[in-house]
Amino acid sequence: MDETRIQDRGEAGTIDPATLHEKAPPHPRFIEGGVGTSLRHDSGAKHVSGQARYVDDDPELPGTLHIYLAMAQKAHARIVSMDLAAVRAAPGVVAVLTAADIPGRNDYSPVFGDDPIFAEESVSFLGQPLFAVAGETLKAARAAAGLARVAYEEKPAAITLDEALALGGEDLLPPHTMRLGEPEAVLAAAPHRIAGRVETGGQDHFYLEGQIATAVPLEDGDVLVRSSTQHPSEVQHNVAKALGVPDHAVTVEVRRMGGGFGGKESQPALFAAVCALVAVKTGRPAKCRLDRDDDMEMTGKRHEMRADYDFGFDEEGRILAADLKHFVRCGYSRDLSGAIADRAMFHADNAYALHNARIHSRRLKTHTASNTAFRGFGGPQGMVAVERALDRIAHEKGLDPLDVRKRNFYPAMGSGVEARTPYHMAVTDCVIAEIVEELEDSSDYRARRRAVRAFNAQSPVLKKGLALTPVKFGISFTTTHLNQAGALVHLYKDGSVQLNHGGTEMGQGLFTKVAQVVAEEFQIDVSRIRITATTTAKVPNTSATAASSGSDLNGMAAREAARTIKERLADYAVRRYRVPREEVEFLPGRVRIGETELSFDDLVGEAYLARVSLSSTGFYATPGISYDRDTASGTPFYYFAYGAACSEVVIDTLTGENRVIRADILHDVGRSLNPALDLGQIEGGFIQGMGWLTMEELWWDKAGRLRTHAPSTYKIPTANDRPDDLRIALWDKGRNPAATIYRSKAVGEPPFMLALSVFSALGDAVLAAGDHRAFPDLDAPATPERILAAVDMVRAAR
Repeated sequence: MDETRIQDRGEAGTIDPATLHEKAPPHPRFIEGGVGTSLRHDSGAKHVSGQARYVDDDPELPGTLHIYLAMAQKAHARIVSMDLAAVRAAPGVVAVLTAADIPGRNDYSPVFGDDPIFAEESVSFLGQPLFAVAGETLKAARAAAGLARVAYEEKPAAITLDEALALGGEDLLPPHTMRLGEPEAVLAAAPHRIAGRVETGGQDHFYLEGQIATAVPLEDGDVLVRSSTQHPSEVQHNVAKALGVPDHAVTVEVRRMGGGFGGKESQPALFAAVCALVAVKTGRPAKCRLDRDDDMEMTGKRHEMRADYDFGFDEEGRILAADLKHFVRCGYSRDLSGAIADRAMFHADNAYALHNARIHSRRLKTHTASNTAFRGFGGPQGMVAVERALDRIAHEKGLDPLDVRKRNFYPAMGSGVEARTPYHMAVTDCVIAEIVEELEDSSDYRARRRAVRAFNAQSPVLKKGLALTPVKFGISFTTTHLNQAGALVHLYKDGSVQLNHGGTEMGQGLFTKVAQVVAEEFQIDVSRIRITATTTAKVPNTSATAASSGSDLNGMAAREAARTIKERLADYAVRRYRVPREEVEFLPGRVRIGETELSFDDLVGEAYLARVSLSSTGFYATPGISYDRDTASGTPFYYFAYGAACSEVVIDTLTGENRVIRADILHDVGRSLNPALDLGQIEGGFIQGMGWLTMEELWWDKAGRLRTHAPSTYKIPTANDRPDDLRIALWDKGRNPAATIYRSKAVGEPPFMLALSVFSALGDAVLAAGDHRAFPDLDAPATPERILAAVDMVRAAR
């Protein structure tokens, strides 16, 4: 073959590749938007201008039906009868679906098969879907649903944890115990001991875009579903299960979500399944869009948890042994509660070496919506008890809480001292002591602590509090098989790229980061890369975008796909230009091949003419992780993310009102893929965590009806609640010792727990209200009512 002449099939004649380079522009020295660049979110301008398209923004096809889900009005009852004749006869109604109309399985659960799409013989929470009405308009469907006649035989309902325990404490899943050392013996012999209880409330996801799905019927019974979901593959599998068809008959697509926070991991399958059932039954497109009230009543929340703790410690505040009991409020079904409760146990140590520990967890059933994933996935609830205990130990011994914390940290990386978690994983990458030392200095912690004491001494009504707390958070899905991802990269003959992977975009900037990874691999500007919607038709069997693993998994998969194509290009260059492989080097916007330099686009064009494949899949599975439940031991995490926050608060002792007036944060993201996006995630996580711990209160009445079901009654942080003085920095020494994508670290969930510093600071302020004589009982959220009650308690004790 004449290596200088390549036949271009489809065009007459021959092309000399040398002619392709005659008018090449000057070669750039750097690429725009590579790894480590503070690049803006790819949809940032669209978000603020209203141009970003979500599921509800897609133009409705002619004949689209609108679905209303009728909800049970009892928390726990047998369905005696359900007369829907008037519903079916109502104006504008096209179809009414019940459990009897499901051709496949009446279940949308992620694992256990206990989440019916429609209730059949009984209902298990107030708000559970009974049937669906598909109408020409949503107004017609909603009005028709109100004509149903449903008779119930009520049964005893457990709404709260106390009621669940009083009714016998039904465990949805078997209890689980982790054990390290000899906690009972060491506790009994400890010179000092404290015991107590702390409760953490639930939290609504309050995503700006509510639950929504659409379905379009296709040929041969196939269906196209657009869903606002973090887990397209799980939605696909559940829709297929409901329809009784193979997975390949269902395609699920999502370009972006208006927030997810875990609430769109398992539960969007319900709405997608209902849409698909209606679409297939009627042959018409269907849409199911919940309003805010129905969304909050129908969907699960963060798990409420009670932790009983018993700690033994020495004169210097060093923990000798710990016994922790978790009681987790799961709701009516198992959903993801097993893994969430496990992660609460995995993080019960936070950043502290508990050399002798026992952690026991119960997963209790209540007759409320099934609680589900939420940022941190149980980790925040698990950390609260140990932080509360350390504050109390410091109070008991008259020590600074920060000094007590520092004495209990895991040994530093490279110290030669090994310490293991209560699940027997060696902690080898700990940098928390160094981070805390830097933050202690940069936040001027010691001087401010003295200033807070001085302020409190002269202020009878307002009291300040200050706390500096650490975060150590394990990164990986603790369900091992979920730690995998796929990608599909197309390189077109003009040098532009289309990027597909299994991750989903919910505002966190994942798509931007993965595009930067591909740009870095090809050494091209990120503007040459087209980000596309996530679809099960291109990348199958993906895991949820969750567990802070989006960049770790999908970035690696996309890099593998890009490297495969890059190696094909290099192999072509070796053959075409007859140079050794080591003389082929990809530079910004160009490729050096021996003594020759070509633009990247020209090399791609040549390779296309030479019939080189320019498309590739990529796959990545996190190595070296596993967990044995029988022995409660293993290595469930690939690495740990670390950070610390120092928060200063002020409370009004007459009203309980409170405010965070300053927060200093230092967080380790390894080698940041995109510092701007990482800083945004840290700020957002901290503020959301602050909301959970201070103001976001869920309340059900005795009948089991959620009364905090709208922004009028459920309060999330606003811009006004952001501390006026908020100082956030990425730890400049950060470098992930694990072989992650460009040595970066996950950043989605760990910052949420930085807000524990706010909770400890509020406790410190309450202590000041009682002249530091009595340690207050304080549960989360620390609402004004709870703070006022704690102030009254410490003053009465004084």
